[in-house]
Amino acid sequence: MSDIKTINADEAYQMVKENKCNLIDIRELNELELTGKVEGANHIPMGNLEVLLDPHSDVYKNGQIDKDKEVVLFCAGGIRSEMSVKSLTDKGFKNISHIEGGFGSISNSSFKIV
Repeated sequence: MSDIKTINADEAYQMVKENKCNLIDIRELNELELTGKVEGANHIPMGNLEVLLDPHSDVYKNGQIDKDKEVVLFCAGGIRSEMSVKSLTDKGFKNISHIEGGFGSISNSSFKIV
């Protein structure tokens, strides 16, 4: 999927540190309960992404997502987040990427797991 913007965990960490992105964990709730959450990440399960990432949704209205920043998705291993970026890009979303290797690579980076 060559039209998918892919970044690594270190690049994502730097973006979060510089407050330049919305980090979104698209794993299911039971996955977060088993492995932990990434500190500072928003949780929006994959099945709810299209609805909740709509600019008119409550997550934008409540300031949970900043529409002026890049949206960075991650899942457990990178497959679902890559598919989600492709799907959302096809629907007209811009400024969206995913973390290669997902939570697996995040857990071996500077991100704090809580």
